[in-house]
Amino acid sequence: MWLGGRGWLGVLGRWRCDLRRPSFARTWSGFKGPMAETLSTQVGTAGGLRAPHQQNGDAGGDARVEPSPGSPKPAGREVEPAPVGGEYPSAAAPGPGKRKKRRGATGERVVPPPKKRRTGVSFGDEHFKETSYYFEGGLRKVRPYYFDFQTYCKGRWVGHSLLHVFSTEFRAQPLAYYEAAVQAGRLHLNEKPVQDLNIVLKDNDFLRNTVHRHEPPVTAEPIRLLAENEDVVVVDKPSSIPVHPCGRFRHNTVIFILGKEHQLKELHPLHRLDRLTSGVLMFAKTAAVSERIHEQVRDRQLEKEYVCRVEGEFPTEEVTCKEPILVVSYKVGVCRVDTRGKPCETVFQRLSYNGQSSVVRCRPLTGRTHQIRVHLQFLGHPILNDPIYNSVAWGPSRGRGGRIPKTDEELLRDLVAEHQAKQSLDVLDLCEGDLSSGLTDSTAPSSELGKDSLEELAAAAQKMEEVAEAAPQKLDTIALAPEKAVETDVTNQEADSLCAECRLVRQDPLPKDLVMFLHALRYKGPGFEYFSPMPAWAQDDWQKD
Repeated sequence: MWLGGRGWLGVLGRWRCDLRRPSFARTWSGFKGPMAETLSTQVGTAGGLRAPHQQNGDAGGDARVEPSPGSPKPAGREVEPAPVGGEYPSAAAPGPGKRKKRRGATGERVVPPPKKRRTGVSFGDEHFKETSYYFEGGLRKVRPYYFDFQTYCKGRWVGHSLLHVFSTEFRAQPLAYYEAAVQAGRLHLNEKPVQDLNIVLKDNDFLRNTVHRHEPPVTAEPIRLLAENEDVVVVDKPSSIPVHPCGRFRHNTVIFILGKEHQLKELHPLHRLDRLTSGVLMFAKTAAVSERIHEQVRDRQLEKEYVCRVEGEFPTEEVTCKEPILVVSYKVGVCRVDTRGKPCETVFQRLSYNGQSSVVRCRPLTGRTHQIRVHLQFLGHPILNDPIYNSVAWGPSRGRGGRIPKTDEELLRDLVAEHQAKQSLDVLDLCEGDLSSGLTDSTAPSSELGKDSLEELAAAAQKMEEVAEAAPQKLDTIALAPEKAVETDVTNQEADSLCAECRLVRQDPLPKDLVMFLHALRYKGPGFEYFSPMPAWAQDDWQKD
């Protein structure tokens, strides 16, 4: 969670722009489905990357901003305040009819104006140099690194102390952690080190927290270029790699890997694939090309074709599913068929059957979150290794025909419990710290978890932490010299005395566990058509391990 060094990212993904203040423009999301991503930024993406329209997945982005002046470590700013009209009025020369802002009475805290964002600039070398990759056991891993998370004070925090905010909204870490973070110089308010957690927050206060960031591993399979010209870059995305920064992922994303290893920068995603989905992924090289293709998307001129392997013998005749889809939880990224959902349509055609499972061609005519996966579940033929929609958490029928013998809250609880047991919460783009604040998002149409459910989930998460910690350490016994803490952190970025993640023992997933049998096979539009090779699991003679 934010300001905690562990579950911070999930909480950060829920911070929203405060529309009452023009200085707020956007925040960076941490979920995918989203999260389906209503949690994601809808108005912009990292470094000027345009937020893509939904293409059988969640649209989302990562708002890039300039590093703070004098920041002790490489930092990407997760919240970028944008001025109204694109310009900030000069403090020295106020415009006509505008009075010069009062600088504040003696002893009053003055909030400096936010820096102007340079639009259209993508991630640069200063971001790529934050850390490095290494490869082990068929996995691409990121060395732990320091990172600044930043946000403006939320409206409900105004008039409350930092201590109150931490104790009520950021409970995944004990208060001793925040006290140690203050001593280490990790917390900043309006670019000044926080000296006392009892300080009362004011409107437009700017908070910055330096955390020790760990990213989950992804497959070591390379990102292959399918085509490149003056307009677009087309790649074959491996399963398990997110398209752009989201959740706990930043460097282990297609955007960063292309920038760091292929020198392909300032790309505009034209559509999105779910993290576990592989296949054709397109980027525009300029904003003009991006706008042109997005216009084609809006006009339904883009044809998409996927291939998947599903359970059982799929019907030989063509099957069209038009069931509406509802987002159950934006935070967890779970959807289901429901009459209150959005209309959508998918056309399926069986390609082969090996006696146990079928290879099916899928043509989504709309672009709802998890559309193909939810429709296949409804038809009783879920994707063979879908970690969400082929789970026992849905009940005996596993959601076939929309039959789910439990409430949304019970379903989410059971899904999270299943992935907790497997230590695979990254599949849900969820951190343990998120559990204490509930699983349903306030914008979702489903009801909220009850207090008892939240307490049970929080207790389960705490129990897992106690079991997983190899070397427990009391935070209140940590002695850090504030003037030396930051310098020490920079010297040794891979270990941090305040980081709970550093004290956890996590088992690496097997490369085969990072593959879901859903592949974007073809994308076609006016004047272009791109194909990806058929994956091995889609061959007629493939047999399950």
